[in-house]
Amino acid sequence: MITQKVFLYFPKSETEKPIVYQLVKEYNLVVNIYRAKVTPEEEGYLSLEITGTEEDMERAYSYLNKFEVNIQAGNVGLHWDPEKCAHCGNCIVHCPTGALHYVDKDSRTVDFNEDKCVECLACLPNCPFAACSSAF
Repeated sequence: MITQKVFLYFPKSETEKPIVYQLVKEYNLVVNIYRAKVTPEEEGYLSLEITGTEEDMERAYSYLNKFEVNIQAGNVGLHWDPEKCAHCGNCIVHCPTGALHYVDKDSRTVDFNEDKCVECLACLPNCPFAACSSAF
């Protein structure tokens, strides 16, 4: 079993189709939706974590490629810009998973581990320098 973070973009022509349902039912995937914005007649965004066998993942990706769904691996829904970060640490106390953390407490250098991020967005209102931003 493998687990991958995936970011899906749906054009409005695909938003009313039960695509995620099919990933679970037909491809035996466990889907953990971190964040979604998919509404009829609008484009949609979906940030999720999927778990399954490598074979089932490959079959599911082939299925998704039949639609106009853009698939990107990794944490794309939330972005941390190290150039904008002033390393104040305000985000760290609000990050429940430790995705934003000090590399070294003595130097107070902030870093971002996207694998730990669950896109709760607590960092957005708590970053005075807008180093954290959302794709949607």
